[in-house]
Amino acid sequence: MTVQLSESDRSMLAGEAGQGMALAMRLLLAVATSMGATEFLDIVGAHVDGCLYQGPVGLDFVERLAGDGIQVRVPTTLNVSSLDLLHPDLYKGDADAALASRRMMQAYEDLGCRPTWTCAPYQLEVRPGFGEQIAWAESNAIVFANSVLGARTHRYGDFVDICAAATGRAPAAGFHVYENRRGQIVFDVTALPEALLASDVLFPVLGHAIGSQSGKAVPAIVGLPAATEDQMKALGSAAASAGAVAMFHAVGITPEAPDLETALHGQEPVRIIEVTPEMLRSAREQLTTAAGATITAVSVGTPHASLDEMARVVSLLGGRQVADNIEAYISTGRDVAANATELGITERLAAAGFQVVTDTCTYITPIIGGTGPVMTDSAKWAYYAPANIGVEVVFGSIGEVIESAVAGRVQRDRSLWSA
Repeated sequence: MTVQLSESDRSMLAGEAGQGMALAMRLLLAVATSMGATEFLDIVGAHVDGCLYQGPVGLDFVERLAGDGIQVRVPTTLNVSSLDLLHPDLYKGDADAALASRRMMQAYEDLGCRPTWTCAPYQLEVRPGFGEQIAWAESNAIVFANSVLGARTHRYGDFVDICAAATGRAPAAGFHVYENRRGQIVFDVTALPEALLASDVLFPVLGHAIGSQSGKAVPAIVGLPAATEDQMKALGSAAASAGAVAMFHAVGITPEAPDLETALHGQEPVRIIEVTPEMLRSAREQLTTAAGATITAVSVGTPHASLDEMARVVSLLGGRQVADNIEAYISTGRDVAANATELGITERLAAAGFQVVTDTCTYITPIIGGTGPVMTDSAKWAYYAPANIGVEVVFGSIGEVIESAVAGRVQRDRSLWSA
């Protein structure tokens, strides 16, 4: 299948805008062909995940683009890196890897990308609107953009993200296209207890259960009460980690699902799954790998904590201190961190024993000092940390995490899960 190119596309491909732009267009053309696209479309923004250092090839690629002097053609934000530039003393990794990571970060800035260093670009002041075409990478950002904002992006990864940003183009395929955004599997939560439906911890656990059973399909959820963006963030990030979910519909909540028929585009679902308390208890248990009550650290803010979430941690602490045997971290974007500092939230967190981490996240960068079990309220953190940084994990609600941090050992509230 031939991809039809515009005059501007052909110009970039021919190297008339520089060899870096020609490289970017060649890569995008190969991706478009593999996706079955017949043309490209214009995008209004991009979010790059490839700025996380994972080896020399990523650094070589971006330095080649930057060395050719090209600039991104659309506003482009940057995902987490491998370093916290605002708190450099937190890094406990290899010095050569840190140097390479810093070079990579600089190269992306040289390309004209905005140094946001956050996995939650939807928390920034300017974000894409309903129906706008974008090219976002990072799984939780993708699912939030498609589902909660109603913007349109496919699930992009390293190299493709910066090439789309450089050219301002993306293949007219995948989740850019209305037909591919149809809900396929229905998850019905109406039979769950009211107390569980009203809890924050429902959302990451439900997301993990949905992702595990959806794969790449688009789930449509029936029966959820009104939800906050932070709750939608927790659901989507868990579903994207446990499966490959790039979009979900929450009927009556997300913009493309005012009702189930609309979410399914008027078609019958492939499957209907009745979500039970037993199913969620199983998903919750899957997120914990450690046995016993011992923990050495707690980590919240994956994806990056919002201002409301940081304020809630302060509220839950209630003036109490983290126990002496516990390291406590909260990860957030530097823009949110600046706002938190202005409001006195950062100072109160520090006084209680919480370290704010910016620019990166504790499940990918060596920051946590010990090797003992770590407790988190994030299904994404729980899913990835054992393999990434070699620690066992205890998953719990944010209330359980804070009570455990203060007590110095795991504290559980069994009431939600006893029904």
